[in-house]
Amino acid sequence: MIDTSPPNKQAFYEQVWSLVRQVPRGQVVTYGQIAQMLPPPVEMDPQTYKAFGSRWVGSAMAACPPDVPWQRVINAQGKISDRSGAQRQRQLLEQEGIVFVKDKVDLKVYQWRGPGREDEPRQAELGIALE
Repeated sequence: MIDTSPPNKQAFYEQVWSLVRQVPRGQVVTYGQIAQMLPPPVEMDPQTYKAFGSRWVGSAMAACPPDVPWQRVINAQGKISDRSGAQRQRQLLEQEGIVFVKDKVDLKVYQWRGPGREDEPRQAELGIALE
């Protein structure tokens, strides 16, 4: 049976949290996107990592320290995952200027591209005024 947890859970969680701390205010990132930005653990087959990485990111976010902007991590459909804290997450994102349309965030507008990439939000590309 395949072990479905990261080989070194704490080290993986620290990598996730470090990456999420870089997501700028007013932008979001998906669980899967974070998993793709991180290298698979050395002792793990890349296909297995691809299958479980997003779930591991979700587990890391459920256990994150208070300085991690957890609200900026959403699912691949641009939605907030249905769980306790979902309403608070939406409130925090709306306070950052993120607009929801039918419970969805437009990833073309608000998705963070990752570290080392253009840090300007896509709102500017679309002519949406930023505060």
